[in-house]
Amino acid sequence: MTPLRIVLMGVGLIGREHATLVRNHPRTELVAIADVSPDGQAYAKELGIPCYASYEQMLDETKPDGAIVALPNQMHLAAGLACIERGVPMLMEKPVADTVTAALQLAKASEAASVPILIGHHRRHSPDIRAARRAVQDGELGQIVAVNGMWLVNKPDNYFAAEWRRRAGGGPLLINLIHDIDCLRFICGEIDSVQAIASNSIRKFEVEDTAAVVMRFASGAVGTFLISDAVPSPYSWDIASGQALYFPHQPEDCYFIGGRKASLAVPTMNLWRHEEQGGHWQQPLVRKHMPKDRSLTYVNQLEHFAAVIRGEQPPLVTARDGTMTLAAVLAVDLASREARSVRIAEMLG
Repeated sequence: MTPLRIVLMGVGLIGREHATLVRNHPRTELVAIADVSPDGQAYAKELGIPCYASYEQMLDETKPDGAIVALPNQMHLAAGLACIERGVPMLMEKPVADTVTAALQLAKASEAASVPILIGHHRRHSPDIRAARRAVQDGELGQIVAVNGMWLVNKPDNYFAAEWRRRAGGGPLLINLIHDIDCLRFICGEIDSVQAIASNSIRKFEVEDTAAVVMRFASGAVGTFLISDAVPSPYSWDIASGQALYFPHQPEDCYFIGGRKASLAVPTMNLWRHEEQGGHWQQPLVRKHMPKDRSLTYVNQLEHFAAVIRGEQPPLVTARDGTMTLAAVLAVDLASREARSVRIAEMLG
């Protein structure tokens, strides 16, 4: 099979990881980069491929099979529309855009032109998240009743050297929570409304460092989520799953899903149910380990993107799907600022 010719827009931290993955995969080839920075030009020279200041020119001259967009969020709409106009399928890093309005515009353009966009919510390609969704859909847990999650890490002081990370919008709600919200939507279904409390009491920056979220799912289930970037712990998917690119692996759990028949801890995939059907709290529980494969999240995502380019599969996370995750996270931010319950439908207008 002839390798797919891929171009990359943006060579920041995640952009370079995408470049490495594409270059290491036997069925993809990185043919060009678009980046305006001297670092980007030097990186392209190191790889022996051209670097363009204009992604439009890159698309026109290289005529790639697919594009990976790893640009700042506010540039996603323009870059996405440029790819759509040229019929180039893309892997768009999360979030789909910086606003719900821009995200919906991109989704509508993708659908109208039949040019697929795969949003880079990479955890959906992880063995543990896929196994958890499968367990829920297969009825292993019964009706979902309650959901709990955590993302507790300790970011270093130099992380905040960039001023934008100390300002509103640069905190864990809009940068990190979006991954967990997408996982919970994927496993448990749509979120109907949220409430939240945020605090900046640790670092005293304008942006929050800690928040607690309460969710009501469309199914009637309720959930909570605790997030902080000021707490050392193994209770985050990045650390607990062993799948993230930049973090050590400390086996633990970060999601707990409770159903009428059983409860499931993720990513260890331990399922607990009563020994006898119809059992209750005074009767023994038994533990069952749910199987998951040993595949790698980011490799899985790239292979899926290749299948999307070839027209073999629809995107696992479409632009419209990514819009729902973005709307839910923006609803959490609004709820924390206005101290009220916010329905996701309100964010969608």
